[in-house]
Amino acid sequence: MNRVLVTGAAGRLGRATLDLLAREGIAATALDLHDPGDLPAARVVVGDTGEVKAVREALAGVDAVVHCAAIPSPTLGTPEDVFCGNTRSTFVVLEEAAQAGVTRAVLAGSQSALGFAWSPQPIAPLYLPVDEAHPLLAADPYALSKQVDEQIGQMIARRYGMTVVTLRFPLLGGMTERLPTFASHYRADPVQGARSLWAYLEDRDAATANWLALTRPLSGAHEIFVAAPITLAALPTEELLDRFHPGVPRRAPMPGRTVPFDLSLADRLLGLVPEHLYA
Repeated sequence: MNRVLVTGAAGRLGRATLDLLAREGIAATALDLHDPGDLPAARVVVGDTGEVKAVREALAGVDAVVHCAAIPSPTLGTPEDVFCGNTRSTFVVLEEAAQAGVTRAVLAGSQSALGFAWSPQPIAPLYLPVDEAHPLLAADPYALSKQVDEQIGQMIARRYGMTVVTLRFPLLGGMTERLPTFASHYRADPVQGARSLWAYLEDRDAATANWLALTRPLSGAHEIFVAAPITLAALPTEELLDRFHPGVPRRAPMPGRTVPFDLSLADRLLGLVPEHLYA
């Protein structure tokens, strides 16, 4: 790779990814709605990822794409804004990238594609630990947008031969902010993490996941759960599951604070070993 386009570059994951690319000596183009003036990128383009003109400008000289831009919650816009905005953005970025000759793209997906997190009615997993074969049960516009994003990636891979890796991220945060806040909430009231299965990934490990998805020898389209191997909760995982997801079949033991996601695909395809674990 000579240059990577990072969309949503001023956001949490975008910034962490730019930092890692800089450490690896890879030039980056940053695309965001606003330029905060401090992005570690060789080039900054201000524009909307749903607009073809801005995306074409940002793709100049680019070899690979990390698409982080999105409305990250169904509460941050109208249902039309969230679903249509997210899916249009992903389609425009991948279609234009393919037309520009890009052969590798990484999409910032979400475990919310499962449908658990924002459903108006609680949805229990069909089995635990959850793996990539688990049905997607979207009942909100954000979950549906992330599910369709994955399907866009699959279509682009079939149509153009591009390698597209969608990383299903959990809660992201840093060690000194966000993760401590959520950990405190989960200690006080563990039910607050029940829909997300108390999963998390530290920002630097999330950027590493993006880097591995860019650089590992892969082809085709892949959707992969990535997370820290332990939960952000203080209680043992099986105690939490007994309380908040009783009766859900368990396919493997989850001792201690083991996260109730099957991370074997992330290990096999990416070799991801998160290093920043919240104790």
